[in-house]
Amino acid sequence: MSLSLAKELNPLNTEPQAESRRLSTPNPKKNPPSKEHEMIVVMEQGASDAQIQHVAQLIRELGLTDHIIKGTERTVIAAIGDDRAKNKENLETVPGVEKVMPVLAPYKMASREVKKERSVVPLGGTLGASAGGKKVCLIAGPCSVESRPQLLNCAQAVKAAGATALRGGAFKPRTSPYAFQGMGEEGLKILAEARDLTGLAVVTEIMAVDQIDLVCKYADVLQVGARNMQNYNLLWAVGDTRKTVLLKRGLSATLEEFLLAAEYIMSKGNPNVILCERGIRTFETYCRNTLPLAIVPEVHRISHLPIVIDPSQGTGHAHLVPDMCKAAIAAGADGLIIEAHDDPEHALTDGAQSITPKTLKEMMVTLRKIATAVDREI
Repeated sequence: MSLSLAKELNPLNTEPQAESRRLSTPNPKKNPPSKEHEMIVVMEQGASDAQIQHVAQLIRELGLTDHIIKGTERTVIAAIGDDRAKNKENLETVPGVEKVMPVLAPYKMASREVKKERSVVPLGGTLGASAGGKKVCLIAGPCSVESRPQLLNCAQAVKAAGATALRGGAFKPRTSPYAFQGMGEEGLKILAEARDLTGLAVVTEIMAVDQIDLVCKYADVLQVGARNMQNYNLLWAVGDTRKTVLLKRGLSATLEEFLLAAEYIMSKGNPNVILCERGIRTFETYCRNTLPLAIVPEVHRISHLPIVIDPSQGTGHAHLVPDMCKAAIAAGADGLIIEAHDDPEHALTDGAQSITPKTLKEMMVTLRKIATAVDREI
C-alpha cells in the first residue's frame, strides 16, 4: 500500500491497536482499585470485657467487621473491611490495647498471625472429644449408614477400639447417579441413636444449603466434602450454624485455597473449623489419591486450626491405611478419620478402603506408642 493511500484511508494517521490499548487502560486516579484492610488489635493481658467490647464497637464505627478471638493469655480482635476507613491508628491509644498489627496472609481468621496458640475445637458427644491440643482424636465408622444393625454394631466396635467420634454418611455424593446415595433422614436418626448408645460424637456430611436444618438436628459435626470445598454458599451457611465443621480439602486445591475456604466459614462468626486432608488427585495409579502428609507441619506453621488426616480416602486401599495412620501421627496430625466397616466385602460404599474394627483395635496399640513418642496422646 502506498503512503498516500494509507493517509487517505487513515487521515488521522493513528495506530488502531495502540488507540485500543489507550482506551482500555484504566486511570488509577479516577478509578482507584478497591482494597481490603485487615488488621488485628492485640489487647493487653488482663484487658477487661468492657475494654474489649469498647474496641469492638470502635472497629464497627470505622465501617469494619470485628471478630473477637479469646486466647488463654490475651484477646485479639480481627478487623476486616474496606481500606477507605480512616483513623485506624487511633485504636492504638484506646485503653486496654497493646498494639495494632496488619494481617498479611490472604486468609485472616485462619491465620497464625491472628491467633498464635493452637485452637482446640470441640467435637460434641458425651465423651469430651475435641480436635487440637495434646490429645489426638480418632473418628471412625462406615462410609455410609446402611442399616440400623450395621451402624449400631460398628459404633460400639469403634468405641471399644478407642474412637471418640463416629463417622457415617446419610447423604452420599457419588460419582455415578445410579450408585447408593444414602438413607437420608432415616440414616441421621440411626446416627443419633448410636450417639445416645455410645456417647460418640456424630460426624456426617452435608451436601447442600437446604439440608442444613435437618442435619443440624441430628449431627454434632458438619462435614463439608472435597467436592464442596469451594461451594461458597454452603460454606457461608455452615458458618452461620456455629456447629463444628470438618472441612475436607478439594481434590486439586492448593493449601492457600483450602485455608481461604475455611475463612469463608470463620468470616460468618464460626471459629469451630477442623481441616481434613483427604488426598489430592495426581498421576499415580497405585492409590486412589496421593496423601501429602507434609501439609500437617505446614498448616501448624501458618494456621492455628487443627488438621486431621483421612487415610482411607487418601489411599483408597485398606492395606495402606494402618501405615499411613502411623505416619500421620508421627507428622503431628491432630486426628484421624478412618472408614471402618464390620463387613467391608459387602459394604455399599468404599469397601475397598475400609478396615475392620478388629484391625482398628490392633492398630491402636502402635498408634499410642507413636503418639507418646511425639508428646501426644490418643
